[in-house]
Amino acid sequence: MPVTDFASRVRHALRARGMSMSQAARTLNYDRAYLSRVLNGKQRPSSQLAHALDELLGAEGALVELADALTPDDRARIARTLAAPSRLDRGTVDALAGALAAQRRLDDVFPAVAMLPATTAQWDSIDKLARDARGPHAEDFHKVAAEWAQFIGWLHAEARNDADAVRWLTAAEERADDVGSGELAAQAANFKGYLARQQQRPRAVVRWFLAAYHTPGATPLQRVGDAVQAAHGYAWLGQRDDARRLLDEAADLADASADQAPPDTAYWLSPTFSRMGIGLALLALGDHADAAENLRVGLDGLPDDQRGAEWAREYRDALDEAHADA
Repeated sequence: MPVTDFASRVRHALRARGMSMSQAARTLNYDRAYLSRVLNGKQRPSSQLAHALDELLGAEGALVELADALTPDDRARIARTLAAPSRLDRGTVDALAGALAAQRRLDDVFPAVAMLPATTAQWDSIDKLARDARGPHAEDFHKVAAEWAQFIGWLHAEARNDADAVRWLTAAEERADDVGSGELAAQAANFKGYLARQQQRPRAVVRWFLAAYHTPGATPLQRVGDAVQAAHGYAWLGQRDDARRLLDEAADLADASADQAPPDTAYWLSPTFSRMGIGLALLALGDHADAAENLRVGLDGLPDDQRGAEWAREYRDALDEAHADA
């Protein structure tokens, strides 16, 4: 199982940028044969090459993190567990969770089309292990599997493979319910709301973000984001009072959760992240100046590796629209 598949992701990222392996080798001043062995999965990248490729592709350290996500011992442990799932141990669960976390961060800088092939290819092994795992660590691994399915659904949503996105996110909701994770179930519903917004279906926007907002076990920071995005849907429908009510509820939740850390499954949440969703809602309400201020603060508060993410484009476009209409 190519657990992180550094090679596949770099190949697809180069292809997405219209760069051949030969061009990359010349640009980096690396031997083409060596680069070919690495990018065909026949040799692990050196630390120097991982850093060079990270810089070339503008990955903001995410490629380096992916290359270092698993030690040789981790890979050997995972291989043993895949051969004998009943022997699932804590180390394997932690290693796979860390590998998934590294891939999710890479999604902030790589296009979804460069992420999907390797992430989807890994699923057969993850699903088989989830079916066959036994012992005291099986439940924790089922949570990893639920998040893995959710991530694939998110990538399909970003890539606008709409039917696949809904199928994977629905499966992720069911897996999250099976392990009693409100955080994961709410996040899957949230991603369905994101997809509905890209489809310009405001009723579905309200429906899915309210479902996430009211999911038992969702964290306060998640609920803040869900409330403001449901408010945007209401504003889009012209239901101004409902939009304002939810924005007020979100403000109260934000005050109450100001000192809380985001859940690992929604690491991108921050005290300023929801300002972008507030900006969308205010823009739909016609409050252009306030919308622009909230969008600007939210975008400025993003870490460097998230500012160019595919999902951030709609907020940048909204900020341009708010400035134009102010």
